[in-house]
Amino acid sequence: MVDKLDAAARAGLAQALPGWALVDGRDALRRTFRFADFNAAWGFMSRVALLAEKHDHHPEWSNVWNRVEITLSTHDAGGLSARDVALATAIDGVVAH
Repeated sequence: MVDKLDAAARAGLAQALPGWALVDGRDALRRTFRFADFNAAWGFMSRVALLAEKHDHHPEWSNVWNRVEITLSTHDAGGLSARDVALATAIDGVVAH
């Protein structure tokens, strides 16, 4: 069983994961990414899919043309866990390159 983030870990989320925000009414993180076009957005999604498999943690996401919206929450924990933070950090690494 995966544990939910404690108060101390939650307090550091904004600093640790700039660009990610808590989802209203849900224990989850969300970020929207924008790219030059559909091809760039799709390439990003492909790289994130490989990361998700490596982390064995899969995002909820949607894609409309150049925009990809990703929501992270650990269903087994009933909310945010260290798995979400790790995957968000890895996703941010994809964007930085």
